[in-house]
This record gives sequence, structure tokens and C-alpha cells, in this order.
Amino acid sequence: MTKTSNRLLSLDAFRGLTMFLLMGEAARVYHAFTEATTDGTWAHALMMQFHHHPWNGLRFWDLIQPFFMFIVGVAMPFSLKSRLNRGDSWQDAFRHILYRCMMLFLFGTGLHCVYNHALVWELWNVLTQLSFTILVAFLLMRFPWKVQLGVSLLLLLLTEILYRAYDPAMPFVKDQNFGSWMDMLLMGKINDGGGWVTINCLPTAAHTIWGVLCGQLLLSKEEGYRKLKILMLAGGISLAIGYLMDWTHITPIVKRIATSSFTFAAGGWAILVLALFYWRIDLKGHHKGVKFFGIVGMNSIFIYLFAETIGHQWLGGFVESFNHGLLSLFGAPESLMNITNALIVWAIMWYLCYFLYKKKIFFKV
Repeated sequence: MTKTSNRLLSLDAFRGLTMFLLMGEAARVYHAFTEATTDGTWAHALMMQFHHHPWNGLRFWDLIQPFFMFIVGVAMPFSLKSRLNRGDSWQDAFRHILYRCMMLFLFGTGLHCVYNHALVWELWNVLTQLSFTILVAFLLMRFPWKVQLGVSLLLLLLTEILYRAYDPAMPFVKDQNFGSWMDMLLMGKINDGGGWVTINCLPTAAHTIWGVLCGQLLLSKEEGYRKLKILMLAGGISLAIGYLMDWTHITPIVKRIATSSFTFAAGGWAILVLALFYWRIDLKGHHKGVKFFGIVGMNSIFIYLFAETIGHQWLGGFVESFNHGLLSLFGAPESLMNITNALIVWAIMWYLCYFLYKKKIFFKV
């Protein structure tokens, strides 16, 4: 645990909003609202944006994990600079990164044991993916930006080659692709029904690398609005490449196997959202609402682990015992009780972050 330090407000707000949305999923907020809507209505279509696309396509919820991995990258240059300023060497920072990656890997694999209520060997969690992408991004940080960008593009090219070499005719079929084949080698199983693959860590390392590049830009002595223009240009180009690859049927946008087109599109959205936060918060000075999300971002790994374990598996049931009991006395419909329950759990998790913030307690890995 450490005391808080100077932070980039836009980064904390972006990270906090992302984690706040993840808390909402763990609290079953989106599930409750989706169940309360009728298929075919605008309300149901809106709520479906808070669920992953089944395969070829891109919904809002498909961007949350890339946002998370990108934000980690943005923060890395700030963290490294802070360590070097206080006297740590690059080797000290590298040892910390190795420890952090090991802990994230253990947390990620451990969460799958919690999900399954048994000891299992599964590598699909975002924290497990991060343990790889952070290490790659950190090792590249000492190189010029062109080298970092070049390696990220080579990782996407390698992904394309691996999938197409495995099945030249139909490389991106669910459960019958290179990623699923790799999962059989690594775990002896494929992701049942979801289509997620472990090898996603290879292309999505680009998101963390691009985050590092953006963080280095924001740390540079470039004028603020020039930084904004570079972010907007980079985000726009990445977004255009991703969607064009999908629209021209070169490579479909598939989040579940992190195709290169998905990586470009999601990365573009991540950079543009960062640019929006940077413009509004750091350049224009609009800080209203920043604290609400920022206090969640300051304990991001902790609240993610809490939400995915205690929050999702125990807190919801605890609140339901009282909430459903009281609302049923007034004849409330089940959909309303479920929505109320989810919102209360969401609020409790936010308050936990607020409590830690007030006590100046910040958990770091």
C-alpha cells in the first residue's frame, strides 16, 4: 500500500470509468436491464451494446478489455519516470515488472478457479493476458517510438500469418482456428461456447504498446494541443484501418480471437477516447465528475479482483436477501427487484473505492 502521488487526471478518469463499467458487469447491472427489455425494441438494442458480440462485429462492450490493456500501457511511462526520479535503476524497475507480471498471471489463473469452484488450468482472463503484454511493452520502452510501433505491427502481421497458415481457406472460424488449436496444446481444452483464445495476448500486446507510446507522448515537452492532434490522427488512422479490413472482407473484426482488424479498430477507439479525456480534462480544465471515476481508477486491480470474486459471487446474493424481501412486500415485479439489486451492489462497490480513497489506501501490484 502506498500514498497517492501526482497523476494525470485524464488517465485516472479514463481508467476509473473503465473499471466502473466493469464493476457494473460484475454487479449484473447490464444483465438485469437487458432482461427487463423486450427483444426488437430500441432499449433492448441499446442494452445489447453492453454484451460481447457473438462473433463478427463490434459492440461497445468489446472495447472495455482493450481500454483496460491500453490504459495500463499509458500509465507505464509515468510509473517508470517516477521510479527513476526516486533513484531506482532500470534493472530495479524491470524486477518490479517481472514480479507484477507474475502476480497478474497468478491472479488471472486463480480467478478461473473461483469461477469454476475448482482447481482448473485456464488462461483466458484479461489479467493473464496483461502479464504478457506488460512485459513486452516494458522491454520495448527503451527503444525509439518507431521501433515500438514497428514491433506492434509485426505482432499483428504474425497473428495474421499464424491464423491463415493454419487454415488458408477459413482461418477465422469459431473453435476451429489457430487460437483454438493452441489452447488444446496449452490447456487440453477450448473455451466452451465463448470462442476466446489464449493467443489473444499476441495481437493485444499492440494495445499496451500503443498505450506506452501515448503515455510517452503525454510526458513529452510537446505543446498540449499538438499532443492532442497526434492522438486524434493516430486514433483515426487505426480506426479506419480496422474497419476497412472488415468492410473489404480482408480480415473480419472478431474480438473473441482478437483479429488484427479488431485490434486496429479497438485501439483506434482507445486512443480517441484518451484524446477526448485529455482535451476536456487536462487542456480545457473541466474536472467535474472526474473524482467520481478517478477514485475507482486509483485501485483498479483491487476493485477488479473484488468485483469478480466477492462482489459477483457473494455480495449480490447478500443484498438480494434484503432487497427482494422488502420489494416483494410492495408487489414489485421481479425485473425491478433485479435492477434495484444490481444498482445497490454497484453502489456498494463504488463506495468501497471511495472509502479506500478517503483513507489514502491504494493497492498496487
